Formats: sequence, C-alpha cells, structure tokens
Amino acid sequence: MLQQLRPALMSVLAFTIITGGIFPLVIWGIGQAAFNKQANGSLVRNGDTVIGSELIGQTFTKPEYFHGRPSAAGGGYDAAASSGTNLGPTSDKLINGIADDPATKDADESYSGVKQNAETYRAENGLAADAPVPADAVTRSASGLDPHISPENADLQVARVAKARNLDVDTVKKLVADNTRGRDAGILGEPVVNVFTLNRALDAAK
Repeated sequence: MLQQLRPALMSVLAFTIITGGIFPLVIWGIGQAAFNKQANGSLVRNGDTVIGSELIGQTFTKPEYFHGRPSAAGGGYDAAASSGTNLGPTSDKLINGIADDPATKDADESYSGVKQNAETYRAENGLAADAPVPADAVTRSASGLDPHISPENADLQVARVAKARNLDVDTVKKLVADNTRGRDAGILGEPVVNVFTLNRALDAAK
C-alpha cells in the first residue's frame, strides 16, 4: 500500500511545484522582461498618478473629446462590473430602449436603445436625422470596457472635436490616424482607434 501511495504523493508534490510555482514564475519573468508595460496593465501615468489604462475605456462626454461606445459595465466602463447586455439582435429593449416610468423611482428602468443612441449621436455630431451611423456608436461591447471605436466612428466626430478645440480639422485627423491600430498581423480583426490615448494626444496638442 505504502509503495503505491508514495509515488502518487510524490507526483502530486512534483507537479504542484512545477505547475504552481516554477511555470508561473517563468511566465511572469518573460512577461516582465519582454512585455513589461503590457504585463503590468498598460497603465498610463500623469507623473506618479495612474490615470487609466490603454486597455480599459473611460467615459467622455464633453464636446472637445472623442466619445467611446456605450457601455453596460456598471454605470459605464466600471472594471469591477464588466459585462455586456446579453440582449439579442431582435430584442425590443435593445432596439427601442425603455423610457423612465414617472410613477416609479427605479433608476434601472431607463435604458437607451439603438434608436435613442443613434438620435443622440447624430445630434452631438451635427448629422442629418437620417444619416447612417456606425454600429459601434450605438451598441455596447461584450465587456463594457472596450477602449476602441472604429475609424468610421472617429471620422464622424472629427468636425465636432475640431470646432470645440478651435483646431484645424486636418490636425485632428492626423491625431486620429496616429492613434489608429491596424489589423493584427495585417489580416486579423479590423482597424480600431483608442479613444483614451487619442484624447490624451488632443490634450497634449492643446
């Protein structure tokens, strides 16, 4: 019995040390040496203060900033409540939203659907009432934390941002291009614009 138990216990101990200690330390070391910024959260600092991460979006509402896509994470871009809406494409709530019920005080009743988001987006950016808008401008991401928007979304916001900042349109377009990431490996995914780093660049340009 002991002869059979000893190899089993030794195997458990050995694999615990290898997979629970040595392997994580090796991966951690490689990450710190080769991908230090990414391994530590791609944090952005202002002096000694962490003001955000390139991987997590933030809420921007002022006209002088580019706006990210809507978020269903908590009150918006809440990293402690990452989630999507789980609403299907035929959901009436997703499309038409839910208005506040004046007879109640339930804050959760109000929900802006694609229709309301599109109307708000067009009004903010001076677009015609029937102008098509990018899907990412009116729908929430699966995580609720996506810091990216499509280049098409950014292009429609350029005029508003340039006017609010009294900047030349071409200058703002150049900043958009500088903060646009192409397809991974040239073929995977779609080009995206990081709203957080773009707005940081705008503030630096000012």
